[in-house]
Amino acid sequence: MADDNAQTIPKQEFGPMGERDRVPMTLRDTTANSGALGLMAFGLTTVLLNVNNAGLIPMSGMILAMAAFCGGMGAVTAGLMEWKKNSTFGMTAFLLYGFFLLTFVGIYAFPKWIGSAGLELGATSTAIGYYLLAWSVFSGLMYVGTLRIDRATQAIFLGLTVLFLLLAIGAWTGNEMITKIAGWVGIFTGAVQIYASIAQIWNELYGRVVLPLGPYKKK
Repeated sequence: MADDNAQTIPKQEFGPMGERDRVPMTLRDTTANSGALGLMAFGLTTVLLNVNNAGLIPMSGMILAMAAFCGGMGAVTAGLMEWKKNSTFGMTAFLLYGFFLLTFVGIYAFPKWIGSAGLELGATSTAIGYYLLAWSVFSGLMYVGTLRIDRATQAIFLGLTVLFLLLAIGAWTGNEMITKIAGWVGIFTGAVQIYASIAQIWNELYGRVVLPLGPYKKK
């Protein structure tokens, strides 16, 4: 998600008599685009999770493994790379969504892994609803920031905001239809993430716009 960065910093040089002088030196970011990695990892996992929410396949170890090792670890890796690229938005988004997927897996796995007598680790539907609502609020706040990015990123964060909100309502009410609708919203959102990722990869490889992202135009 980070743009190419260029930074001018003072460079010290020593003259023939040991004197020091300062000359401008420009550093350019030549590292790979980590946004493509984060979007693909999170997008593939988002689609798979919401195929379950839509009622097409049951929850299984396959989905949880995908969420932990592809979506979670992939997004965290991308977030750390975004930090190095000086992208606060990309760092925050990828790291937190990566941690979201890891906590999601933990909610399912921890009661079986470390459950003990007298310790209730399973989350109630009410608690899950508030958990999902918190992520909806976060996604909504991040969506405001995307108004200065491209249209594809705007669609992703708006979709995530709606997705988490519908899942929260579904958890609170127990209404399976709302959860299924959320699943289809999630499938669409994940598909947009995959599109945005492959668009960045193809556009970079071909040196032209193969798949448009709808860039933000400053007024």
